[in-house]
Amino acid sequence: MIERRRTALPSVDLVAIGTSAGGIDALMRLFHELPQPWHLPLVVVLHLPEGRDSRLAEIFARRMHAPVREAQDKAPVAAGTLHFAPPGYHLFIERDRVFSLSCEPPVLYSRPSIDLLMESAADAYGPRLAGFLLTGANEDGARGLAAIAAAGGLTAVQHPADAAMPQMPEAALALFSPDHVLALPELHHLLTQLDALHAPSD
Repeated sequence: MIERRRTALPSVDLVAIGTSAGGIDALMRLFHELPQPWHLPLVVVLHLPEGRDSRLAEIFARRMHAPVREAQDKAPVAAGTLHFAPPGYHLFIERDRVFSLSCEPPVLYSRPSIDLLMESAADAYGPRLAGFLLTGANEDGARGLAAIAAAGGLTAVQHPADAAMPQMPEAALALFSPDHVLALPELHHLLTQLDALHAPSD
């Protein structure tokens, strides 16, 4: 088990977020009334059924003041932007901080895979990465969040009692000790704190 001890919030360059069942409502609450202007790039994997178009970017763009888009192959990770993984593809972040998409087989029955996104982001960002794992009904994301911890990044898990589906947070907690185990209002506050640290100084 990876033991986590952190006395102060680090400055990070990206927040990777994974969720599954119950995830749309959780993300709505996490992103509700984020400060303006927003600075950090956010990358989200939300498990969706394959074979149909995702409307996540459209739905969240109506509710956020920051730009929202579906991640595209070879596109750079954009500052101050919420990126969603497209359905039917694994989403990776390369070391030069651009996205890549893959049609490799599902991982834990899921494509996109939270684990693969977080593991690649940990390799690209190291300790300059934060990972949040929210509600979900399988174990995807536990291994990826542990990879973020091993790389020195900040890790946060939605408290299982606060999650619509506790299996995903519980899987992470069974694997290692994250920096934070919080309900969604506290995760929202943590996210805003990380953005304030990332904001350029006047």
